[in-house]
Amino acid sequence: MLARLFEQPDTELHRAAGWALTALGALGLTLGIRGAWTFTRETVRVDRGDGHWILRWPLAIFTGRFGRHRGHFDPGQRIANVLFVGSLGTLIVSGIALTTLHGGETFALMVKLHRYATYVLTPLVIGHIVVALGILPGYRGVWRSMHLGGRVPLATARRVWPSSVPADESVRDEPAPRG
Repeated sequence: MLARLFEQPDTELHRAAGWALTALGALGLTLGIRGAWTFTRETVRVDRGDGHWILRWPLAIFTGRFGRHRGHFDPGQRIANVLFVGSLGTLIVSGIALTTLHGGETFALMVKLHRYATYVLTPLVIGHIVVALGILPGYRGVWRSMHLGGRVPLATARRVWPSSVPADESVRDEPAPRG
């Protein structure tokens, strides 16, 4: 459909989209280097209790009873971050290799890597959309933390990020910062 619209072959559109996303990623890293360091530091942390949080997660996505965790990201977010960065990085590197190589064993390997990284990334993107839309009952309301500056109603913050909110009942029920 896009090939007809732009009157270009699919392969050329794919290549152009890949270069555009690569440039966008490089620009984001360059302009947001401090945020990238914070993201990395918070993503690679491992805390006591992470395993227990992960074991409780399948039930929590339906009940909203998430376990306590430390730091900005919960253990599930940290795993997703690693998989997102790894699969996107693999797509970028293999895609660049595919645009510069013309056949051979390395080209065949890059095709496989590119395909497998897509197989990892696709369900991650779908899962991210499902969480952001609040389709799973435990995640209702979290889209605001992703897309409206990280501020969510206090009840949502207590449900999804229980250790990030004071237990003091005197706190007013207004948007609370996440993390």
